[in-house]
Amino acid sequence: MLEATVVKNAGSHYLLSAASAWAPFPAVLKGKVRLDGGSSTNPIAVGDRVRCELDSTPTEENPAQIAEILPRSNCVVRKSTNLSRRSQVIAANVDRAVVVSTLYFPRIKLPFLDRMLVSCGVFGVPAVIVLNKTDIYGAEAADEIQDFRRIYESAGYRVIETSVRSGRGIDSLRELCSSGLSLLTGESGVGKSSIIKALDGNLNPKVGKISDAHLQGRHTTSLYEMYPLESGGFVIDSPGLRSFGLVDLKPEETALYFPEMLRLSADCRFIPCTHTHEPGCAVKAALERGEISPERYSSYLGMLEEDRKFR
Repeated sequence: MLEATVVKNAGSHYLLSAASAWAPFPAVLKGKVRLDGGSSTNPIAVGDRVRCELDSTPTEENPAQIAEILPRSNCVVRKSTNLSRRSQVIAANVDRAVVVSTLYFPRIKLPFLDRMLVSCGVFGVPAVIVLNKTDIYGAEAADEIQDFRRIYESAGYRVIETSVRSGRGIDSLRELCSSGLSLLTGESGVGKSSIIKALDGNLNPKVGKISDAHLQGRHTTSLYEMYPLESGGFVIDSPGLRSFGLVDLKPEETALYFPEMLRLSADCRFIPCTHTHEPGCAVKAALERGEISPERYSSYLGMLEEDRKFR
């Protein structure tokens, strides 16, 4: 059997590439291969390492057969949009998530961003925030950019400001992504694909061909795919997301994935503490002193409320 990595996902059809060289080839699942747990809507995600069988050079008519999915080191997961008890694995075995946002065009939604950051924390994926399209903000946005950086850098996240047009921050992002596997994710319209092209101007937007017949009834923008960077490392381009529900997170655990709250929680009078109504809460005291942003605290309360709705 050959070990390979999933580099593109098109429903029940995939493109794989062996570790020795970037040469994607088509594959399908053999029989009813499934991941443990069974709660995911997609049994295989881009970044998964698999074992496959192939009798000859794989073609669309005679693809390789995926026989085994190897254990994951981590993954990024969100609650399925239509099925509240199901989840979608966005990517697997990633070294970092690059969460792309914009202040405007589209207007940033901090609760959405915070949900993505919490999910990365839950599944053990380091996260970096990219604030894109800085060339179109104008001088009047300087205070808002400063506030954004203050909120997230004080929480413990790295923030990189980028502009594809001017090249601002692209070298820093390229250096970050020059090793391992990076997932670029975020809301629709924030410029993820444009950033990938800026990182490597030689990239071909298609890593390989999947026949039109296999894509019938699907939007091609819903596909996840991996690209090799000339500077080193690999990136996963992902479709824009409109919602991001949390999975595998208990209410009493939520604050553990807000780094600024976690640092203070040991000083709370009661442990565990929900940081909502308990007396002697160090987090609420820090909020009143202005040491925790009200925006982040509001996101936290929203996550607790969301959990109550789905119980």
